[in-house]
Amino acid sequence: MNKIVLQPIDKMSLGLIVAFTAVIGSLIGLDKLCGTACFIRNGPRVQHFSWQDQIVSSKDQAFILTFDRPMDGASVEQNLVIDPPLPGKFSWAGRRLAYTFNTPVPYGETYQVQLTDAQERFRNDLQAGHVIEPFVGEFQSRDRALAYIGTQGEEQGRIVFYNVTRKVKRLLTPPDSTVVEFKFYPDGDRILFSAADKNKGIEGLRELQLYTVTTGVNKGVESTTQTAGKIELVLDNETYQNNQFDLSDNGEIIVVQRVDRKNPADFDLWMVKSGAPPERLKVTGGDFVIAPDSQSLAVAKGEGIGILPLEPGAEPLDFLPKFGQLLNFAPNGAAAATVDFNTDDANLRYTRSLFYVNNQGLQKELLTTQGSIINCQFTPKGTQLYCLLTQLLPAKEYKEQPYFAKFDLKTGKMTPLATLTDYQDIKVSLAPDGLALIFDQVVTSDNPNLTDKLTSNSGQAIIGGQLWLLIPPNANKPNAQAELKELPLVGFRPQWLP
Repeated sequence: MNKIVLQPIDKMSLGLIVAFTAVIGSLIGLDKLCGTACFIRNGPRVQHFSWQDQIVSSKDQAFILTFDRPMDGASVEQNLVIDPPLPGKFSWAGRRLAYTFNTPVPYGETYQVQLTDAQERFRNDLQAGHVIEPFVGEFQSRDRALAYIGTQGEEQGRIVFYNVTRKVKRLLTPPDSTVVEFKFYPDGDRILFSAADKNKGIEGLRELQLYTVTTGVNKGVESTTQTAGKIELVLDNETYQNNQFDLSDNGEIIVVQRVDRKNPADFDLWMVKSGAPPERLKVTGGDFVIAPDSQSLAVAKGEGIGILPLEPGAEPLDFLPKFGQLLNFAPNGAAAATVDFNTDDANLRYTRSLFYVNNQGLQKELLTTQGSIINCQFTPKGTQLYCLLTQLLPAKEYKEQPYFAKFDLKTGKMTPLATLTDYQDIKVSLAPDGLALIFDQVVTSDNPNLTDKLTSNSGQAIIGGQLWLLIPPNANKPNAQAELKELPLVGFRPQWLP
């Protein structure tokens, strides 16, 4: 018998075959023996989670899961768990899954996204795919927090910030100034406010200056690095008297109503941008609101509401001649709640009507009343409207009773929510996640010796104020009722953190 003589290259090839066979066998054995704890896995996995360790707000509507290979969509959708639960809908684009929420993410929560037992997808549907590596992701929503102007003790006339989630309360503005109005910046890290020296009393309304103050919040949650109470001057009062103002949704533009101190007939709206001098818009009128696009302005004029670009001397983009007041824009800017004072109809004299209008030309009447239409705010999705209204009571003296109502904008149906005992300068703020309204009820006095106190819109001295929470009924519970809760906070003009 001839003896087979292996050449060096044959020996090397045989050795490699044996080695590779051993490696492959060991990998197969390890995969079966070590379960999910293996450092070597051949199953699918989540490659990227768009909200991992992120802080989200009400404007964040969907997250994306990206897988490393095509997946069986049904098995993913059946096994995806969000804790606490967040109802939503699935949509796929290749290996990417988008989960869009039905309603905004509730504030003040930490959420886990878990996925197990989902399978990959093979072209041959008869063959079962590998099971996904267990995935756990985490994100959190912004803190539930609010600010208001205090009325008692050391809080009087100062902005009080209260973080409901963390149970943290602090005073933001100094004790020697009285705050008249304020608005949050979109990230919640600062507040824009108007204030005057406390010693000036009611005369301080003619001496208002605009400032910013830091809140101690970063990206919507309490921060250990963000200093609270840091104040910067935005607009002085040397030449002009500063009145009402508004802040754009992107936080980059302030519009303020100003009057020349030497010439009261010089009455105009001014625009203030960061790092630039104030710029006259050459626009006169009554109440005004910056639109959600941060590029246009709604101004009430004697004959209607003008929509103008935020540019000096620009021509109007649109004009609504029928309406005398714009209450609020829908979050996407495509619709608004307006008031018609019915001056053109003798049969409707002494009444006013609430309308829903949109950019498609729709003008839908929701209510006609002899009472007042004080405030209306859209829900985050823009499908409903919460309003503070009054009804005229049958009595010898003129008296209005305030109440809250909800309007379904598709059907026009009005649902009363709660009736209040008294009305005076009520300020309403809807939570960014749409789950609650906060409002105030002030206590005033006509005592002329209290002129150094805070003042209401009617010029009366404010000697107290109570904050209330209104929780609308759960839409999934047909017989549910709205809840009205008195908060242990004393103040007025409350606003939620965005």
